[in-house]
Amino acid sequence: MKTFKLEATPREVIGRKASKQLRKQSLIPAVLYGREPVELPYKGMLNAGEKIVEIGDNKGVIVTDFTVSLDGVRKLIYTPEIHLVDIAIKGGKSVKAILKDSQYHPVSDDILHIDFLEVFENKPIVMEVPVILEGHSVGVKAGGKLNQSMRKLKVKGLANNIPEILTINVEHLELGKVIKVGELGFDNIELVNPKNAVVCIVKMTRASQSAAATAGK
Repeated sequence: MKTFKLEATPREVIGRKASKQLRKQSLIPAVLYGREPVELPYKGMLNAGEKIVEIGDNKGVIVTDFTVSLDGVRKLIYTPEIHLVDIAIKGGKSVKAILKDSQYHPVSDDILHIDFLEVFENKPIVMEVPVILEGHSVGVKAGGKLNQSMRKLKVKGLANNIPEILTINVEHLELGKVIKVGELGFDNIELVNPKNAVVCIVKMTRASQSAAATAGK
């Protein structure tokens, strides 16, 4: 996975009004969710913008509120590619994270908020990876039409093992046949989607049905 470097500034004043003012300055409110639980009450030092959110069983996670510039985050958001994000928080720590979620204005489509999830080298993460179909299937050669039902697959693995894309060879795929998640396998990662979910199918067309009928006579 490619690494995307992102500079961030801690945000101590939060709320709808403060967020609105930030967006007028082309700054996007963002949150980093820590994945490493801490014991409560937490006795460690918190950096600017950090707070503890309780998750139960006397444990909590460190959540960091910060801002990023629209220019700084544009190439991370508006791309089909996935990245490991190296976030450098001004006056604080640098962390590795993945993009967890992003919210947009329903009319203007402007970015309203971004959520990141901290990752560690030795702990698996779950994220969606783009799927690319490779090859010219025998079903398409026979007049069928290849239909890709899933553009992304959800995978689980260490961040360093997650590929930028998942390539699936479809050359063997015949008319009317499908490839399901359960038929696929990739090194060092696990597919989390339901095993019976259809990734792609070669559908019969009128031309292929007519050719099949003629060949059967």
